[in-house]
Formats: sequence, C-alpha cells, structure tokens
Amino acid sequence: MNTVAAHSRVDEVEAVALVYCQGAYLTTNGKTAHGLVRRSERYAITAVVDSDAAGRDAGEALDGRFVGIPIVASIDEGLALSSGLGRRVTHLVVGLAPDGGRLPAGARADVAHALSLGLHVVSGLHDFLSEDPTLLAIASRTKATLCDVRKPPPRDRLHFFCGKIERVDSWRVALLGTDSAVGKRTTAWMLVDDLRRAGRRAELIGTGQTAWLQGAEYSIVLDSLINDFVSGEIEHAIWRCFEEARPDVMVLEGQGSLLNPAYPGGFELLAAGRPHCVVLQHAPARKDYDGFPGFPIQPIETQIAAIELISCTPVVAVTVSSEGMSPKQAAAACAVIEGETGRLTVAPLVHGTAQVTGAIAQSFGLRQGVA
Repeated sequence: MNTVAAHSRVDEVEAVALVYCQGAYLTTNGKTAHGLVRRSERYAITAVVDSDAAGRDAGEALDGRFVGIPIVASIDEGLALSSGLGRRVTHLVVGLAPDGGRLPAGARADVAHALSLGLHVVSGLHDFLSEDPTLLAIASRTKATLCDVRKPPPRDRLHFFCGKIERVDSWRVALLGTDSAVGKRTTAWMLVDDLRRAGRRAELIGTGQTAWLQGAEYSIVLDSLINDFVSGEIEHAIWRCFEEARPDVMVLEGQGSLLNPAYPGGFELLAAGRPHCVVLQHAPARKDYDGFPGFPIQPIETQIAAIELISCTPVVAVTVSSEGMSPKQAAAACAVIEGETGRLTVAPLVHGTAQVTGAIAQSFGLRQGVA
C-alpha cells in the first residue's frame, strides 16, 4: 500500500509553480523534484519539466501512483498546459539535485528563458543564481526574482550550541540513512503524518533545501552552514519548534549517511539533536554509494553498530527504499534485514509506516493513541 500524500492545494500554498528537472527526473539527481511531487505545502505544482520522461504522470513515473502532475518537455509546454487549466504559473522551482549542487550549462539557458517570461526562479543548488550578472539583468528587466535557498544566512544570525536542547522535552526521532538520496525525507514526512493521524502533535525538523521547498515550518539547510554553527543551528531549530509548537514528537531529517565518503552526515543530528531513538533508511538494491562506484556501502549491521556506539541511542527500526525492486522483492528484502538485525523492517512506499510509529511509541513508553 502506497501511503505517500501529495499536498498541493492552491488555497494553502504560496505560489503556483513548474518544477524544472530536465534530464534527471528518472534518476536520483531528481530527488528535489521527487520531494515536491510527493509533497508540497509551499507551492502548487502544475507540471514537471523533463523531456526524457515527458508524457507520463510524475507520480506514476516515480511511485507507480497517479497524482495528476504531468511531465512535460519544456517550460513553454508547462505554461501552456497550466494556462489551459486556468492555473497561472508564477514560479519555476529548480528540482535538480546533482552531485556537487552545480547547475548544468543547458539548465542555465532554461532558467534565463523562465526569467525572460517573468517567472520567479527558486533554486536549492550551490550555484547561486542571484549572483549571476546575466540572470540578474534579465530578472531586473522583467521584475522577476531569484531565490537561492542554499545561500548561507548572515553570520550574525547564526546560533552557537549552548545546551538549551536539554530543556526540550519533545521526543525526538532521527531519520538517518545508509546512503544519500535514499528516501530519508520521504519516510520522515510519512512518520510525521502517521503520528498526527494517531492524535500526536508531530513536527518535521527539515535539514535540507527540499524540506524547505516543501514548506517545512522548522528547517535549516545544513550544508549551507559554516561548520562552527551547524550544531547550534540544529539545536535552535529544535528549540524554536518546541517553543512555538510544543509537539509531542519531532522527526529529525538526516542528510547523507554516517559512513558516506562524499556526504558524511548524521553525527551532527546525533550529537546536537540528541534524539531518543533512530530509524535507519536503507536501499538493499544498492551495493556502492550513490554516484561512487567502487565505494561499497558497509553492511547494515555495521552502520547500526556505528550509530549506536557513538550516540548510545537505539536504532528501533529499519525502513527500506524499494528502488529497483518490485513490492514482492522489497518485502523479501525486509524479511532478510529483520532477521539479520533483529529490528522491525518495512518498506514505507509498499507497507506504509504505521508499524514504525508503533516502534517509536514503544521506545518512549507510549501506547494509547500511537501504537
């Protein structure tokens, strides 16, 4: 059963947008577009631009589930289609997430075209479009704007770790992974939704550009921060969430993976976020780290041992990315992993995450209304 929800009601979002993912939607380099197709509370998505997958429904191509967001071959086609449906597109959101966060050369021309049409452009890449003189000149002429989500905040607004995390009594779950682009954020949102359905106040602490683009109220862009302030910004996001929303449970979105050679991540969340338990996302079909053939992913037992050793925090469940597998193969992989690790193991896009919220509830001694 696929339980991913697509949230994109026009009356609840900031803008109507096309998602630009030329040449990458059917790859892991399209993960920002994937996130927006699965969930968008900031933008109403009318189409995804990728000529390689044009003609398909974006949800069907991604998860085998129709969501009513077509994939089109060009920006102009997306605008015409949206206009025909009475939807006036105002934004182009860059849905590419290539290694290194660089904008491909061909994509720059498409961004320039979007600006020439008066579309506001939002990007989560490391290439800051708002510092490109050519793009700025076009935007100035058409009164469009350029928003770089990954641009570092001013240093005088950054927070240093101070220990106030110890006064946050919301239960915290870290959603870590054994690789990058493995589905951590999708599973984290599913857990938040399941907890809310069970009557618990739950919030996501977003840590990447896609969570911000999706509309996560409490989020930072971890890899845009100066290292000295990473722990403090994690702590402050959690603290602000606690002060403003008083959630019962916070789900902390992981980045990269603890042992990934190119994107080592997770230790910051364990050290600064001080979670009470960990859920570990894993892609059994992968042998090497994504984008780095010849760099084998360490066995999942090793990854669990590393997390529990450095954090003294239990891994209460394993969630499986079903990429490259049929539902039957994913279920078989879950059975193998559960036997090897002794942890509850489910494939969220196949089985949902209700059992995982039960494991979380049990780890906190919660029963009524959650398990």
